[in-house]
Amino acid sequence: MIPITDTIVLDDRDIEERFVRASGPGGQNVNKVSTAVELRFNIGASLLPADVKARLIALAGHRVTAEDVLLIDSREHRTQAQNREAARARLVALVRHAAVRPKKRRPTRPRAGAREKRLASKKLRSAVKASRGRGGRPGGDD
Repeated sequence: MIPITDTIVLDDRDIEERFVRASGPGGQNVNKVSTAVELRFNIGASLLPADVKARLIALAGHRVTAEDVLLIDSREHRTQAQNREAARARLVALVRHAAVRPKKRRPTRPRAGAREKRLASKKLRSAVKASRGRGGRPGGDD
């Protein structure tokens, strides 16, 4: 069990880890040892609340497969254990972020003073632009 918040925990059975060979520089160690971690978290089968699942899928974006499986890849460290911890830490951070309920936006209206100020600035701008004309008839198509 991986604790996320006071009420949310992740079950280890929902997490599947696969160790693969990392790419890039590193010489013999990279070519010989499977240090990169591919962590798969089944969002659909997890015990997360429905709203957290929906936010997690939205946050993860392209990292979620069609079967609602979240893929996290970690290959930044030299050891398997460090990559495993990094992948789990990224998963926990993502779920923590998804667990935060966004604030509801309350629509507001502009105050009368702000409205007057905006209209006055528009009128001033209109006058400046009108004064740039070639002196044709006012309001006409030049």
